[in-house]
Amino acid sequence: MVLALMLQGTGSDVGKSTLLAGMARAFTRRGLKVRPFKPQNMSNNAAVTADGGEIGRAQALQARACGIPPATDMNPVLLKPQSESGTQIIVDGRVWGTACASEYRQLAPSLLPPVLAAFTRLAEATDLVLIEGAGSPAEINLRDGDIANMGFAEAAGVPVVLIGDIERGGFIAQLVGTHELLSASERALLAGYVVNKFRGDVRLFDGGINALGARTGLRCFGVVPHFSAAARLPPEDSLALARRTPSLSSEEERWGRGRVRIAVPVFPRIANFDDLDPLLAEPGVELVMVAPGQPLPRDAILVILPGSKATIGDLAFLRCEGWDIDLLAHWRQGRRILGLCGGYQMLGQTITDCFGTEGRKETVRGLGLLEVDTVLGDAKRLVDAAGVDLSTGMPVKGYEMHIGSTTGPELERPMLRLVSGADGCITRDGRVAGCYLHGLFASDLFRRAFLKGLGADSGEVAYEQQIEATLDGLADHLERSLDLPALLAAARPPHLKPAA
Repeated sequence: MVLALMLQGTGSDVGKSTLLAGMARAFTRRGLKVRPFKPQNMSNNAAVTADGGEIGRAQALQARACGIPPATDMNPVLLKPQSESGTQIIVDGRVWGTACASEYRQLAPSLLPPVLAAFTRLAEATDLVLIEGAGSPAEINLRDGDIANMGFAEAAGVPVVLIGDIERGGFIAQLVGTHELLSASERALLAGYVVNKFRGDVRLFDGGINALGARTGLRCFGVVPHFSAAARLPPEDSLALARRTPSLSSEEERWGRGRVRIAVPVFPRIANFDDLDPLLAEPGVELVMVAPGQPLPRDAILVILPGSKATIGDLAFLRCEGWDIDLLAHWRQGRRILGLCGGYQMLGQTITDCFGTEGRKETVRGLGLLEVDTVLGDAKRLVDAAGVDLSTGMPVKGYEMHIGSTTGPELERPMLRLVSGADGCITRDGRVAGCYLHGLFASDLFRRAFLKGLGADSGEVAYEQQIEATLDGLADHLERSLDLPALLAAARPPHLKPAA
């Protein structure tokens, strides 16, 4: 009979996704058939599934930890913010509609049945389902209609382990406060807690464990020391950017050790920025994530315009920041620019939103560095892809996830030749290029040749092997710090409530 265990956090970004991935790898290595599940995710970092759907990037990584391909049932509801008030809603891997926050709160209860249906399908012929919550169950102002935390746990009848981040301080208050704010029926589902991201001698927290036991009656499943290698894993959402965007208070902080500098402006709706992770892994590259309020660095050899969930809105933001002027100066200095997906669309002459997909029907002027025009449609292209980069001759693979079609004379010089046809374009002098393929930098041979063309010393990083090694290292780390047998013993068969 299938067992299930849910990880919920005392707050956002406490490490639930990473812990779940490590636990999934550890239990898989013990011979269990493990599946990850997240009822509702909010992230513009998404992955394509084999059936042409999309789910949160974290669930794709967790599936990888289980040694299986990602599937839409692993994340039945995905929310992709595209403005301050509007969010695209993905249900069962497909676009369902858009809503503002208040509208979504009203409709969320109607999404619980498809969430439970996806969970039921996923649990079939599975030994263990590890479930990830979202945010915190202590947000009692959002409890009515909740499908992400205790709302799901009660509906599915699954036990819950609370996760807290001690690195940010106040862990005892986080846990006691969360416990205090839960209802009696919710507390009954709590199996215990995990202390995450501890620095120093874990024995120093023995007194904290005793105090928490006395106040909550909960057992501690372990104190997990900080695992710095987790930074190599693809991030779940834009909260990770705060750790990647450097302080610009000094040249040393800004540039590190004087490697080849690649700059990436951080848009408000930046999407799929894990495209850049393989560049972070390269010893010859200094990847600078440029925060709002800072200019694009004048001595960067390359500027990458990343993907965006709201291309027109982020293009307007780019202009507001003066980055368009910086980009033009960069281009006039003879340096290179690469646009990925939404960034590729921005580099063209115009972007037309015929259906008001991103807000209102309009045509806006692009940056004018590529002779192409883009029309945003109402259908999203979601597909895995592979082919060759025509400049280097090296193989690439990744996925497409975009709306809109791009046309224009520059397409006569495509950047990539994929199995499905040409993708993107490159200027005659080779200095400005763009494409729709996400994930191309994970292709080692292409990345090395591309960086060599920039004058960077490319290392021998095998990116996909590095991810696998990091997942194994994370599982080893949790084997040492968590009571995994006790966590497995705490898992229970789900008991779904009958529909009202």
